[in-house]
Amino acid sequence: MSEEIQLQNTNPFIFHRMEDRLLTTCDEDEDVHDPIDDREIFDLIRSINDPEHPLSLEELNVVEQVRVKVNDAEGMVGIEFTPTIPHCSMATLIGLSIKVKLLRSLPDRFKIDVHITPGTHATENDVNKQLADKERVAAALENSQLLEVVNQCLTTRSV
Repeated sequence: MSEEIQLQNTNPFIFHRMEDRLLTTCDEDEDVHDPIDDREIFDLIRSINDPEHPLSLEELNVVEQVRVKVNDAEGMVGIEFTPTIPHCSMATLIGLSIKVKLLRSLPDRFKIDVHITPGTHATENDVNKQLADKERVAAALENSQLLEVVNQCLTTRSV
């Protein structure tokens, strides 16, 4: 008998996706210095799949471009994400998925800070502490079952 999964947020509000950014010839020219900006980072994380619903983090408004901060010159990327409910048990997994996507996509010179939007989650301090701890993140990624779930969240699906 298979184990039944209980959804925490059975009826999430679905938001419209932003238009895709049009690429210019300068964007594609490898000889032109193109600093990484907020929109480029948002484009990397917007399509991450929610672990509970067949929707992207953007469609659930978990990630928004206004909550992405990038300082290319200093190599800093900051992401605030907002779980759909204050007691979301998937918050750490969502944050880990965002962090892994950026670690895999960005040059090593970037420091990545992923945390919950202040005041939006019951245990935000605990989740933020876990996401900021490099050793905990590394240990989590050594867990093959957890890594498989993260990879499922990062798998591209058709929109």
